[in-house]
Amino acid sequence: MALFKKNKYIKVTVSKKKNMPGGLWTKCEGCGEIIYNKKLEENLCVCPKCNFHFTLGIRKRIEILLDNGNLEEYYGDLETLDPLNFKGPKTYADKLKEDREITGLKEAAVVGKGRINKKKAAFAFTDSRFIMGSMGSVVGEKITRITEFATEEGLPLIIVSGSGGGARMYEGLLSLMQMAKTSAALARHAESGGLYISVLTNPTMAGVLASFSSLGDVIIAEPRALIGFTGPRVIEQTIRQRLPEGFQRSEFLLEHGLIDMIVNRNDMRERLSSLLDYLG
Repeated sequence: MALFKKNKYIKVTVSKKKNMPGGLWTKCEGCGEIIYNKKLEENLCVCPKCNFHFTLGIRKRIEILLDNGNLEEYYGDLETLDPLNFKGPKTYADKLKEDREITGLKEAAVVGKGRINKKKAAFAFTDSRFIMGSMGSVVGEKITRITEFATEEGLPLIIVSGSGGGARMYEGLLSLMQMAKTSAALARHAESGGLYISVLTNPTMAGVLASFSSLGDVIIAEPRALIGFTGPRVIEQTIRQRLPEGFQRSEFLLEHGLIDMIVNRNDMRERLSSLLDYLG
């Protein structure tokens, strides 16, 4: 019975572990797998287990798509003003300042000229990290200008959309009119015989989808990207019906003929190159 006669309280000494550096692992949003960041980076931020495509910023997309990661950027000096002097829980000016610091971008769109496998093209990229990639007056102006540049130079146009927001409410009608402006520029590009390839990434929603991103001669999407005009929850509340499984995901849209193909990020560069060869 000696065991029960021992002191009730036992002193336990815990040795301190050496400090482990943070930021080495990322949890997959698709399957919950814990992924070593270096391995994730090598796989272009695609989960090696479930193929979940993590959101990428503009600079990373340029790096993996264009020759030598080099884009000759145009209209980079354009900056959004605050035409309505918008005030809310956070002012528009404060929101712009905050997102510029977080992303290192002046605006949600970067445009310019570059090459894929030595083939020249005009490019535009939008970034959901900057006010959800919503389309304000500067984003619309940049998309319009690069489209007109592609038309004048006889270049194919590739736009990679990563925009979870539509028209930017902070700018009111000035933002809404960008939908018509970008669409008109793309119509003129098509009339001139120009090629336009639209690449949809997660998410591509609202006014961006309802304008330039859905007007491509070829529309490509990354796997499982959320693509639609408004979110599934809002639609269900409006029509009071349960939506089909996978509604508004790339695979659902491909099955129903709304996009042309789904391309894994690791294959996107070569697929775009092939399309430029075939159609450009």
